Amino acid sequence: MLDPDRGLSLTIARVVQRLQGSSLHSQLERQARVSLHKPEIKLESLKEDIKDFLKASGWEKKLQNAVYSELNVFPSPCHPAAPPEHIKEPLAYMRKAQGSWEKRILKSLNSMCAELNIPLAQKRPVNEQKELLNKWNEMGTDEPDLSLFRPVYAPKDFLEVLMNLRNPNYENGEQPSFRNHLGLIQVPLKVKDIPELKEDFSELGLNIGQLGIDDSAQVPPEFFENEHVRVGQKVLAEQDSAAAQQYVRQGCPTALRADLWALILNISNQPEDILYYEQLKSNVIQHDLLVDNLIYKDVKLTASNDDYYFVFEDYLYQVLLCFSRDTSVLEHFTYSSATPPKSYIRGKLGMEEYAVFYPPNGVIPFHGFSMYVAPLCFLYHEPSKLYQIFREMYVRFFFRLHSISSHPSGIVSLCLLFETLLQTHLPQLFYHLREIGAQPLRISFKWMVRAFSGYLATDQLLLLWDRILGYNSLEILAVLAAAVFAFRAVNLMEVTSLAAAEAVLADLSTLKVMPLLQIFLFATIT
Repeated sequence: MLDPDRGLSLTIARVVQRLQGSSLHSQLERQARVSLHKPEIKLESLKEDIKDFLKASGWEKKLQNAVYSELNVFPSPCHPAAPPEHIKEPLAYMRKAQGSWEKRILKSLNSMCAELNIPLAQKRPVNEQKELLNKWNEMGTDEPDLSLFRPVYAPKDFLEVLMNLRNPNYENGEQPSFRNHLGLIQVPLKVKDIPELKEDFSELGLNIGQLGIDDSAQVPPEFFENEHVRVGQKVLAEQDSAAAQQYVRQGCPTALRADLWALILNISNQPEDILYYEQLKSNVIQHDLLVDNLIYKDVKLTASNDDYYFVFEDYLYQVLLCFSRDTSVLEHFTYSSATPPKSYIRGKLGMEEYAVFYPPNGVIPFHGFSMYVAPLCFLYHEPSKLYQIFREMYVRFFFRLHSISSHPSGIVSLCLLFETLLQTHLPQLFYHLREIGAQPLRISFKWMVRAFSGYLATDQLLLLWDRILGYNSLEILAVLAAAVFAFRAVNLMEVTSLAAAEAVLADLSTLKVMPLLQIFLFATIT
């Protein structure tokens, strides 16, 4: 066990090391040098005077936000003697399962590559480069023949893998016992119960104002909304990431959401960020990747057919094609259980010096991947900022929804939390659905993998994502999934098949997220 003082010193050392290589560090140095020419900076109190200058000019706040962002993203330091793979995933059987799953994905990708006789990557001819550059803002009008391409995998394939997960050290006999979990997930992970969730999500309490409830009730807006907007404007004026994260737990006013999310994620869209996006765009123009076709196919199958998101088709192509080329995304693999796939230059298979990550960001898109981006298009209309927000959302949250790990926000824990909540608080419903072959997780899994994108109405989805950012956790997805079943429990008790249960839960677009969460968490008898 790592003692607190040692853990703190390791955390400080890591944050300092990471910030030293950032653009913020060079900007702070530049500002400190500029301050030397100011008359209020005295030689005898140089250090304190420069500190005061940086504080007064807002740079101290920027540094605080950067440190806060690092602490939010990176896991707490392990014991110095722990091997690197323990940072990625402490449980060996989870690492092994993730490795096997990655091999299956690569096999699927390689077989498609061989069947279609298409290389993984190739340079575009000059005329193709010019054509793509000219239609960059209207790629949705392009209709390439994608009939031969298929998604590498879909959420239901991933669920089958999770259902077969077992801890080899855990006795899991055939005879029913108090140890048996009657759901599809059969791994012994610690998940929270309702009292613990109430404590964690205390700001969602029935006696606390919420956007998403008060603005639809028969309550004069000055009771909550006007005051909440005023506080939100103050938080933005202060430019404090920690305050913004606390604030959005009660929901974001529509007019302030884009700026508040950017503040929480520490995204400022500086000139160097815009330049970086343009470099990624240039890489897309120059090189054609096989995964580009998977991205086109996914957008056509999902967002293009969605009543809310079809208008953003061009944005989705731009963001996702650039994302596939972004090698900075590789950094998240230091704390993800996944490992980026490698490809070898033709004829050099197995020779590490000729290995490259493929795709360059290490992430192979699956069916529904584009729905992680689509809701953000309502908030950000400047492509480089939209891109940065999505990338930060992905490396903080979304990667956990399609990798096998024991993390509390990982998809395995979310599935187990969902099943445990239903089994504990709606046992009759759970057993009824189980008996008719309609295991609840078979229905809710696709909602959680997509973070409900494409299932809820957009205004409700954004209220849900407010809370993901506010609590820096995905656990609320499992709570909402259980709450949906609770809300439709009467109808579900009457169904006699999986198809009938799916029909009852086919349309979530009329649901109001916050009342469902509040009733399930705070009106459930425990």
